[in-house]
Amino acid sequence: MDSLTSTYTLANGVKIPVVGFGTWQTPDGDVAVASVKAALADGYRHIDTAQGYQNEESVGKAWQESGVPREEIFLTTKLWNKNHSYDLTMSSFEESLKKLGTDYVDLFLIHWPNPIDFRDHWQNANAETWRAMEELYEAGKIKAIGVSNFQPHHLEELKKTAKIMPMVNQIFLAPGEKQEEVVQYCEDNHILLEAYSPLGTGKIFDVPEMKTLAAAHNKSIAQIALRWSLQHGFLPLPKSVTPSRIKENTELFDFELSPEDMAVIDGLNGVVGKAKNPDTTTF
Repeated sequence: MDSLTSTYTLANGVKIPVVGFGTWQTPDGDVAVASVKAALADGYRHIDTAQGYQNEESVGKAWQESGVPREEIFLTTKLWNKNHSYDLTMSSFEESLKKLGTDYVDLFLIHWPNPIDFRDHWQNANAETWRAMEELYEAGKIKAIGVSNFQPHHLEELKKTAKIMPMVNQIFLAPGEKQEEVVQYCEDNHILLEAYSPLGTGKIFDVPEMKTLAAAHNKSIAQIALRWSLQHGFLPLPKSVTPSRIKENTELFDFELSPEDMAVIDGLNGVVGKAKNPDTTTF
């Protein structure tokens, strides 16, 4: 990989740019529009949003105003927790298309496997949700389907009824939180791992080892963390609303971390917090 437009190939042959621009916690309106337009101007071609972020309309407005053709943009959104089930998946997906100003998305994910509203029958809710997603995929309205925050037992349950296995699992992956069991399962089953909050929601900037590596490479801490993610074969989704940092987070392809560097980062534990347990979340 040598640029933002380099790609991974998903299990179904669809190509996905190796870095995506995240929009979690980016407020709807002018801030979201401006940050997504800045990202596209800086060369990002992979934009990640979700129904739960409540900024799909702004993401849609941004790509339409950017001048970048739709077919050059890899656009992801996710099903929110209250919309599990066949019918709600179908109706909320159509709503997402309208907000995004498009007639298809490149990737659609189940955002969480075990929402509180479906906790007593999450297996069936996921099966029905996935059945709807498979239909939308087969109809060409979604180019690839996947999940987020799923652990192996959630994926094993889904496998019992799925005709098509998830192509992506988007999880919290950052220095200090490697989720090794989930990563191993996904790698064994040809499921690409996307890394949300790859900078640990800002906590990474206080880690002494990261400061040392950044100085040694004459790079920012963010660039070191994102490069680590890429060298593990993950797909990082950095988020920023600051133009200079949006650009900085694209400059990942002119250096490489040594095996020793990688070992230092791999040895970190808990420095950015840990992933939420999807079976005990309260949303």
